[in-house]
Parts: sequence; C-alpha cells; structure tokens
Amino acid sequence: MGACASSQFTNKSRKQRWQSSVNIIDMDGKLEKYKEPIKAEHALFKNSDCFLCSSEKMYVGSVLPHVDPNEDLQLDQIYFLVPLSKSHVPLSLKELCVFAIKANAALVLHSEYSATNSMLKSSSVSHRNDCFTHSTLQSVSHKFGSSYI
Repeated sequence: MGACASSQFTNKSRKQRWQSSVNIIDMDGKLEKYKEPIKAEHALFKNSDCFLCSSEKMYVGSVLPHVDPNEDLQLDQIYFLVPLSKSHVPLSLKELCVFAIKANAALVLHSEYSATNSMLKSSSVSHRNDCFTHSTLQSVSHKFGSSYI
C-alpha cells in the first residue's frame, strides 16, 4: 500500500496539532490505536493465529513480510493482523484493494466516532460505547469474499 500514514488532527484551546498513533487493523476491520510505539508482540499476544504486516511493505505479487515480534511499531503507521495461513501466499491486486478499503473504513469510522464522542463530551450528554460496522467494509467483504478480511 506504500506511503500510508495516519494522524488525527486536533484543535484544543485554539492550538492546532496532529495526534500521531500506531494503528493496528484486525481481521474484522477493528482499529486499535496506540499513542506511543509498542512492541509487535503486544498486538500478537491475543492474536496467536496471526502475524503483523506493515502497510508500507505490501506489494502485489509478493508474500506479506512479517513484522518481527520484538520490533517497535512506529507512530503514523498502519499495520494489519493477517492470518498465519496467508504467510506464504503472494498478495494479489484484489487483496491489496481489500486491505486499502478496510484501512480506509476503519480510519473513517474511528474519526467519525471520535468526533461524535468529542461533541457528546463537550455538550455534557451521557453516552455509551457502541459497536459500529461500516457498510463499505461489509459490501467489500461480500463482493470479494473474506480471504483477507
């Protein structure tokens, strides 16, 4: 996917700044964000049947490289949890597109939820954490199958 980065723009007390994060997208399209670099093994701990792959190292026709469990995951990067069964399978263009759509859906959904959450907090309205699904991701899953989703 090359040159894919993620930052969230914030405006607190009229000061504008970017909020960097490590972004991990699981097989269901759920986004986990970390404000500081973490070891890859932290993300793999509860996902022993998966490996991590950096979006920066995904190339059509190539096998997805595993991020070393001892490696620090970098801020402003997107990582995918991928089933170990896909360890030796070259990435197709269709599958790369599924990853791109999954990343976009997760990041958009997270930013929409964050914006809504901020508005609710600022207006002192009570709320609860809800689970969201993104229709784009669901339609991609149905159209292309779920080999990588």
